[in-house]
Amino acid sequence: MAPPAHSQRSPSPSQPSGKGEVSDLKMQLRQLAGSRAPGTDDSKRDLYKKVISYMTIGIDVSSLFSEMVMCSATSDIVLKKMCYLYVGNYAKGNPDLALLTINFLQRDCKDIDPMIRGLALRSLCSLRVANLVEYLVGPLGSGLKDNSSYVRMVAVIGVLKLYHISAATCVDADFPMTLKHLMLNDPDAQVVANCLSALQEIWGLEASKSEEASREREALLCKPLIYYFLNRIKEFSEWAQCLVLELVAKYVPSDSNEIFDIMNLLEDRLQHANGAVVLATIKVFLHLTLSMTDVHQQVYERIKAPLLTLVSLGSSEQSYAILSHLHLLVMRAPMLFSSDYKHFYCQYNDPFYVKKLKLEMLTAVANESNTYEIVTELCEYAANVDIPIARESIRAVGKIALQQYDVNAIVDRLLQFLEMEKDYVTAETLVLVKDLLRKYPQWSHDCIAVVGNISSKNVQEPKAKAALIWMLGEYAQDMPDAPYVLESLVDNWDDEHSAEVRLHLLTAVMKCFLRRPPETQKALGAALAAGLADFHQDVHDRALFYYRLLQHNVSTAECVVNPPKQAVSVFADTQSNEIKDRIFDEFNSLSVVYQKPAYMFTDKEHRGPFAFSEELGNLSTGVESGSDVVSAQMVEANDNDLLLSTSEKEEIRGPSSNGSAYSAPSFDDSSNQWQLSVPSSQASLAIDDLLGLGLPIVANPAPSPPPLKLNAKAVLDPSTFQQKWRQLPVSVSQECSVNPQGVAALTSPQALLRHMQGHSIHCIASGGQAPNFKFFFFAQKAEESSTYLVECIINSSSCKASLKIKADDQGSSEAFSALFQSALSKFGMP
Repeated sequence: MAPPAHSQRSPSPSQPSGKGEVSDLKMQLRQLAGSRAPGTDDSKRDLYKKVISYMTIGIDVSSLFSEMVMCSATSDIVLKKMCYLYVGNYAKGNPDLALLTINFLQRDCKDIDPMIRGLALRSLCSLRVANLVEYLVGPLGSGLKDNSSYVRMVAVIGVLKLYHISAATCVDADFPMTLKHLMLNDPDAQVVANCLSALQEIWGLEASKSEEASREREALLCKPLIYYFLNRIKEFSEWAQCLVLELVAKYVPSDSNEIFDIMNLLEDRLQHANGAVVLATIKVFLHLTLSMTDVHQQVYERIKAPLLTLVSLGSSEQSYAILSHLHLLVMRAPMLFSSDYKHFYCQYNDPFYVKKLKLEMLTAVANESNTYEIVTELCEYAANVDIPIARESIRAVGKIALQQYDVNAIVDRLLQFLEMEKDYVTAETLVLVKDLLRKYPQWSHDCIAVVGNISSKNVQEPKAKAALIWMLGEYAQDMPDAPYVLESLVDNWDDEHSAEVRLHLLTAVMKCFLRRPPETQKALGAALAAGLADFHQDVHDRALFYYRLLQHNVSTAECVVNPPKQAVSVFADTQSNEIKDRIFDEFNSLSVVYQKPAYMFTDKEHRGPFAFSEELGNLSTGVESGSDVVSAQMVEANDNDLLLSTSEKEEIRGPSSNGSAYSAPSFDDSSNQWQLSVPSSQASLAIDDLLGLGLPIVANPAPSPPPLKLNAKAVLDPSTFQQKWRQLPVSVSQECSVNPQGVAALTSPQALLRHMQGHSIHCIASGGQAPNFKFFFFAQKAEESSTYLVECIINSSSCKASLKIKADDQGSSEAFSALFQSALSKFGMP
């Protein structure tokens, strides 16, 4: 195969057209290498600039390495800088050539000019060649003792570079302890900051290998060292101040007086012009006062003014970063910011991402006193020429309505949106009206009167069309044209590309048929026929389900499809409180901007379902804790083993339409009768046999509890439990169902604790509130001291329990899991 043709570079004065110019440069550099004539340095500068420009645009000039090194024998600092840049670029890829630079770099490390010493040391450490680490130890040791603070500052970072090249060499040379001494005694603040940064990274990586390093890392959080940094904080640069404040945020003061001392010392940092310093200071204040509710609230009041000032200053990017942190605080304490809602009004020159965040904040701070003003402002945005902002503003109005603030006026505003005759406004409003009717059924008369005037032909967006169809089915008795509108939609079934719309259409036609049978019978027949022939599996299955349900019993179908409904009280939050708390713990980081914990966008293996923290310290022992709301995560099942190949399906089912033993029912207009192509022998099939395979279904008897006896008087203290939980691996991790009676009894989690204790399973910690509860149980074998530890997370809305079991005896984990599930399944039963 011929090699691919290389793209041809257009010749220009700034780059060579071939190897000839590189050869000319090589010859000119060689001529100037030993020259001491006047103007030689100027000539070298011109040649060096050419070499650097060629290197920058990607031309290989590594053949000039020897000549560049020979020409470096000069006192011109500009030439030195360009030479170091060239050497650093080619040294890692050419280790043999890098060896040529050692002598002149070591010589420059002893130069009388501290600037050259520092530049040479930085370049020497930047070679990053493992074979040359032995040449770094001497210059670094001298650099750490240099009289110039610049050289010491460079040497400290050089130690960190050496550690990443060869950790053993760095530790053997005792550089970490040298850095610690410098950190405590050096008069230059930047050297101290560099030492702190380097030691945090080195000891953080070494902690898993060495107990001494682990102790040293913990010693960074001791009181004398924290106070030492705080007393010098005004000497540090802005970057160094952020570094120190991040360290202080991890410090745990011994009493409230110490907390107030630290806050008083950092009070003036809230007035700093740099937003990063202000945010770092706020993080310290928030974390120090978490256990002091009254003071914590006062901190919120104190930090409002600096944050709102930063939002109005600087670039849009800075405003967005500050607003993201404000948004996090607003979500935690909306009442404290309710009087400042005007600061979150959108400016005409705000970019979209800033406006969107401000709309979210307006939604969060809305209450009885400011709802009218906020909704009035949002309605102005709905008429904005910026369509995305108009959509977001309508959604914001709907969210405020769902918070039960001034519902009457908001519903009137939303219905006025439907009269604007703008497609995107109508689409967003229909989705919100659907949610409002689910929560406030009493408004159905006013809403349906307006929605009934909307033509389905003018609604094209899938979510909006699905919402309109839902209302047509749910309120068919109040909308005279509902059966005929649904019939026209069924007639255009093949033109509808959204499976969501087709699913809603099936359900709406079914509801309408159960309320107005004569007018909807034809539409239902056509819808079921189209659904059974549909290529989408969910649509096909739902049509088949409705078809069999009607075949079984119409009254049963009405109970299933159209049962009495209660108003929705609370709509599910997209983020659990545990994730929000973790984001709060990572205040002043990208986690706040991304609105997700760091592991979700840094660790590839953790980008799936959220894994709960193994830490038990924040849970109360044996009692409820309203602050620990945990969201149970659904386990993603692998359905590959449930799928049959095409040939296997054909062997089982025989000739069929769309993989079903049933043909689509047809409807005869002349006789108004159903024509079902179902064999009479199959007319009494159970409703569970949804696929129509005709296979006998035998209910498996419930497995009896395994013969595992537990100690009814087992005792385990919390510290031992926590230690075992950290050490033992997970033996069983699975999900099981909780019966509805048990979920109803969870209004008092203490009932579950007593119930499980009756089965010799004891609770050591619990937390959460509806709909999420988290429990930690333990049990012990009756005949031996083997212990079982259980993390049980119950989601009352889905009636599911997520279990994670650890055991001393791994072999009996499955037996204990079965016993635990058996006991849990009996909770709430009479």
